[in-house]
Amino acid sequence: MSHPGVNYGRRVAIVGGLRTPFVKAGTKYRDLSTLDLGAAVTNELLHRSNLEADQVDQVIAGAVVADVGAPNIAREIVMRCSMPASVDAYSVSRACATSTQAIVNGTRAILFGDADVVIAGGSDTLSKPPIMYDDKVVDALMAANAAKDLPSKVKAFTRLRPGDLAPRPPALADLASGLTMGAAAEKMARENGISREDQDQYAYESHMKAVAGWEAGIYADEVMAMPIPPRYDDTVTQDGIPRADSTMEKLSTLRPAFDRKYGSVTAGNSSPLTDGAAMVILMEAKTAKRLGFEVKAYIRSWAFAGLDPSWQMLMGPSFASPIALERGQLTLEEIDVVDMHEAFSAQMLSNLRAFESAEWAKKHLGRDEPIGKIDPEKLNLYGGSISLGHPFAATGARQALTMANELQRRGDGTALVTQCAAGGLGAALILER
Repeated sequence: MSHPGVNYGRRVAIVGGLRTPFVKAGTKYRDLSTLDLGAAVTNELLHRSNLEADQVDQVIAGAVVADVGAPNIAREIVMRCSMPASVDAYSVSRACATSTQAIVNGTRAILFGDADVVIAGGSDTLSKPPIMYDDKVVDALMAANAAKDLPSKVKAFTRLRPGDLAPRPPALADLASGLTMGAAAEKMARENGISREDQDQYAYESHMKAVAGWEAGIYADEVMAMPIPPRYDDTVTQDGIPRADSTMEKLSTLRPAFDRKYGSVTAGNSSPLTDGAAMVILMEAKTAKRLGFEVKAYIRSWAFAGLDPSWQMLMGPSFASPIALERGQLTLEEIDVVDMHEAFSAQMLSNLRAFESAEWAKKHLGRDEPIGKIDPEKLNLYGGSISLGHPFAATGARQALTMANELQRRGDGTALVTQCAAGGLGAALILER
């Protein structure tokens, strides 16, 4: 572990991990909750790793679209997976970097000696989001609940009009700027000169990498088979989003999804609304050795960053990554593999340009040298969020797991895992072996 001013004498390792297959919202997992997915993957992870439930000190997890019935999803996972009630658990939220935050918090707990074994990750479903109603409806429901008799309960609803009853799904927009993530991507494409063809080309390559990754068996041990209740006669065994039949011609026919008239961001070059969950096991290095767990990769450094969401909201990787590299005493050239969250092709291409631009680094980072050019052969080796899917809170853990496994296959090396996130946030995590 290399972090400024820190010498704990402890080291944190990723020793295991698992995720559900990722599927488009409203399809296979439409009847499952965020907790259902999170508990299923945690339970299976415990079983596969032979980690005893009472060996877990802490569970840290999050959901971006939280279930109002289970706001502390981490604690509910502990209870549903039959862990001892003494296992500490709490939830975190950092938009699309939620499970990276969970991993960092778990790392900190281990470094400070508060825990030796932590399960960290996240879960999200857009199939069963909490639905809100107009304040008038809420007031009427509260008044009816407080009423003492039936006539008074009925009277509470008499001022409502049909239009007041329209449900309001969760807003996928940034509150401060008012921009949806798609509108933010359109803004970045326009201001950075990212063409529609380049966006489609990037998306096509992402799908081809994901399909090849599955065919090569990369995801065989990372992804569990997910039986679908109530009859359990249907089981999801692979991600439902990678398209082997994707072509540039097909992508070029899709209409803009956010700016219908002048836009270039489409459903094809964006990450889809996705259901899924992912968890990793973090252990103190000596504990891993004592319990017989092989280290996949160590946590070397991390960083978070913030920027004005009204500017270019999804540029977070370009702000967080150089800090993580500096803390890890590394240059980008020394990084062997990079996994950057693909919210949109426009966001990816904007960040890749920023990484290699000396002008951008000087203007926005106050640095004389650019972060560095990312070799395409090192980037998102087996697809990314555009092709694999993006269950908001699960993505960071999915990336960290794939990169830890990649370093284990290689025997050594370093990996940079990074995400943009709503609110103008960025996260970066560096792994080493």
